[in-house]
Amino acid sequence: MIRTAPEGRWFIVAALLVLGILLVTKLWWWALFWFPLTVWVIAFFRDPARNGPRGDNLVIAPADGKIVSLIQLVEPAFHQAETTRVSIFMNVFDCHVNRYPVSGRIGYWHYNPGRFLNAADEKASLENEQSSVGVVTPHGKVLVRQIAGLIARRIVTDHREGQDVKQGDRMGMIRFGSRVDVFLPPNARVLVKEGERTTAGMTVIAEWT
Repeated sequence: MIRTAPEGRWFIVAALLVLGILLVTKLWWWALFWFPLTVWVIAFFRDPARNGPRGDNLVIAPADGKIVSLIQLVEPAFHQAETTRVSIFMNVFDCHVNRYPVSGRIGYWHYNPGRFLNAADEKASLENEQSSVGVVTPHGKVLVRQIAGLIARRIVTDHREGQDVKQGDRMGMIRFGSRVDVFLPPNARVLVKEGERTTAGMTVIAEWT
């Protein structure tokens, strides 16, 4: 049985209800159209168990998707220093549950309402709706930023400042199509390249040096 995220259960129930009505009323062509949409809704909100590599020396991917950029920049809110930003774009077919890349204590949390530009656009990191979570680890700080996209209209972040979190555990999710940025300090050596695909809780994106 597919495990689904709580945020999607009413969407799934609604899709199944409509499908049931179409079948009962024998509207076969409409049911044929609606069936793949129902399957997609269930798949979109899937929340599979992820038991990939773990360790204090590793930074794992917080999201399923494609790495669209690797950029050196100063992150002013949490790091207040030079960082490497790893940007992962999630399309509408990717699993949208986000996971913590490291274990530690949340030292920063900030929600910023904003626009809904294409999440792959560079402007999205500054102008789109977003939720930022900064985790303090023994090796250094890691900031994870959930960014809404063109049709995303809700960002869910499960934890707040002061809470302890564990690597690979659920961080939250974004509905429907979006991007996650990870800001890493200089002592984290990035192991991935632009264009590669990542799997949340499975892909190692960096290691501490």
